[in-house]
Amino acid sequence: MSLYKRILVPLDGSPTSESALDQAIALARLCGASMALVMVYDPYPYIAAAAEYASYQVELAADLRREAEQTVSAARNKVEAAGLQVSTQVIDVQKVWRAILDVAQAEQVDLIVMGSHGRSGLDKLVMGSVTQRVLQHTRLPVLVVRE
Repeated sequence: MSLYKRILVPLDGSPTSESALDQAIALARLCGASMALVMVYDPYPYIAAAAEYASYQVELAADLRREAEQTVSAARNKVEAAGLQVSTQVIDVQKVWRAILDVAQAEQVDLIVMGSHGRSGLDKLVMGSVTQRVLQHTRLPVLVVRE
């Protein structure tokens, strides 16, 4: 019996997220687990900031989505090259941490592997911490990869 059967990796396109993906691939290979990849992004701060440029909002949202899909596609290729089964999703929503937990439940994962950017002080207060919120609101084990 394998320790982990399905591993979720939330992606954000950062080097830390890439390191988390590498760790998850290595662990999935050891356990014979399949993987689920998700990129959850919040387009609303960018759209709200560009409110005076309403004609660009649709283009901005499309650009964000396209960039997210490219990130997920590259990650999928990496996982498949390692010989692992993988599913992917790209989601735009305001509460990124909540969407990650919703995907974890829907995909029936038994481990989340995610990067943490190590924000502190004012950055953490203003930006929040997706990883911290996931840790606070899940009963699943979470492997946190630091930058």
